Amino acid sequence: MAWNVFKFCTALRALGSIMILIVIGIIGFTYYAVVVANYGPALFLGGFDSVLALLVLAMFHFLLVMLLWSYFSVVVTDPGGVPPGWRPELDIEKSEGNQQAIAEANTSISVGDSSCHIVRYCRKCNQYKPPRSHHCSVCGRCILKMDHHCVWVVNCVGAMNYKSFLLFLFYTFLETTVVAISLLPVFLVFFSDGDDDITVSPGSLAATFVAFVLNIAFALSVLGFLIMHIMLVKRNTTTIEAYEKHTAPNWPYDLGGKTNFEQVFGRDKMYWFLPLYTEDDMKRLPALRGLDFTSRSEESEPLQSL
Repeated sequence: MAWNVFKFCTALRALGSIMILIVIGIIGFTYYAVVVANYGPALFLGGFDSVLALLVLAMFHFLLVMLLWSYFSVVVTDPGGVPPGWRPELDIEKSEGNQQAIAEANTSISVGDSSCHIVRYCRKCNQYKPPRSHHCSVCGRCILKMDHHCVWVVNCVGAMNYKSFLLFLFYTFLETTVVAISLLPVFLVFFSDGDDDITVSPGSLAATFVAFVLNIAFALSVLGFLIMHIMLVKRNTTTIEAYEKHTAPNWPYDLGGKTNFEQVFGRDKMYWFLPLYTEDDMKRLPALRGLDFTSRSEESEPLQSL
């Protein structure tokens, strides 16, 4: 008897805020190791040690604020759902009387010249879904430009929170790297022969050791995810689309590196590193809403206001 993977979706939903508490717990433990056990007391040593401690603490707290801001933006931001009763902007009147048959056959409607512009009928939501949208069995609805469901943020990553997710990865990598580098001298104390170099208590030393190992592991793993998503942004594709092997050389949504980047991060450079969009970007970029997508064949046409 084959396993039904979707039975595990109920377990993922049950995790809920537990994953958020785990993230906060890891951050809190790291905060203790960096600020309380090591660089906080070093502020009062004077001389170069105080200057170094001030620099480390400044970088640590700045990146921590940006990390938490990006993280909770992903958590609380609706990734973008298909509006109830949404229909494609074409003549489907002949199909309206037989929607059940469409659902059973999973009929697709091609929009425009490209076969990738597909409007499908979701049998679970009982309504049409726009191109690039997918049904999430954990959230129980269709998500616009869905990338994946992330258990760490207890939310789907889609059209409206993908930028925040990428910034979360970016600031997590920077923060964990700073922590690993700053704790490296204390970590090396474990391998010293004498006790003269030990300036912290055994408990603080143990916490520093664990924090260093955790952060170096997170830095390396997050770097891999970050590189992968940079490549996805460059091609204007998603994790699901890449998995489904839709990233062919003639991928219609690949509008060039600059335009692909702007469809995720917006056009205002002042907001590129903030988990926010300007009002103009929200109105100007169709990909943010997820219902309309500019393809290569439409690249020369101006983007329509939403």
